[in-house]
Amino acid sequence: MQVDLKPLEQQVIVITGASSGIGLATAEAAAHRGARLVLVARSDDTLREICARIVADGGEAIHCVADVGDRDELAHAARAAIERFGRIDTWVNDAGVAIYGRLDQVSDEDNRRLFETNFWGVVYGSLIALPHLKAQGGALINVGSEVSDAVVPLQGMYSASKHAVKGFTDALRVEIEDVDEAPVSITLIQPTAVDTPYPQHAKNYMAEEPKLPTPMIDAREVADAILHAATQGGRDVKVGAMSKLNTTVARLAPGVGDKLSARQAKRQHYDQPPSHPDGILYRPGHSGRIDGERPATP
Repeated sequence: MQVDLKPLEQQVIVITGASSGIGLATAEAAAHRGARLVLVARSDDTLREICARIVADGGEAIHCVADVGDRDELAHAARAAIERFGRIDTWVNDAGVAIYGRLDQVSDEDNRRLFETNFWGVVYGSLIALPHLKAQGGALINVGSEVSDAVVPLQGMYSASKHAVKGFTDALRVEIEDVDEAPVSITLIQPTAVDTPYPQHAKNYMAEEPKLPTPMIDAREVADAILHAATQGGRDVKVGAMSKLNTTVARLAPGVGDKLSARQAKRQHYDQPPSHPDGILYRPGHSGRIDGERPATP
């Protein structure tokens, strides 16, 4: 059925992973365009600073501290949105964590923690949001990756989690949009490598400082795609030329895709020791940055 989505200036938007990177870029762009926001992450102080900045600029935003891997904590964010604004028009599941390391090296504990955030955080957010979105129509937007279709070595479990996000989102879309014919648009956003603090936030098993292979796109480009989906809908949206290329090759010529992916193994680190190998897998991040950082030259 046709879903009538509101213009951004009339929307209440919940964004997880809003304290940095794509989530923060989306929050700032949405606030600039008049949306009222509920920002969700684990870092209380960083969220407070972001909300204060938005309010000082004439916007309206509240924050809710929650680990998306905890369903009860995430449900509290939905209640906070309803209590403050009376409804939810768009819910963006953006929170994510990463691990750099070979699949035969990373611990089960770390892998499970990654899935709690990257996969179960999307599942919980989606299922919590849906009753509110169904009530008056709205958009559910899940942030996947080009590695929801392709893969990248040394980030194998991250790739697996993003494949899982795509499978869940695709199945949910069929049930909600096609079987129930509910007034909800469900979109998967699939960016290529994005210039955010992602590598600095990752748990790192390598002996070198991690990085994303170039070319990278600006997080604000992904934010634009998310906000377009909030008002216009969409199915799966590839963001960046490399996302379109890599997902197409993975689908049509998987053997070639494997060879191209293997070349990325040596392009994911700087030639210097890691600065923060534990990352933020188990703790809040406090960078409050949209863009990534380059290590100082030794």
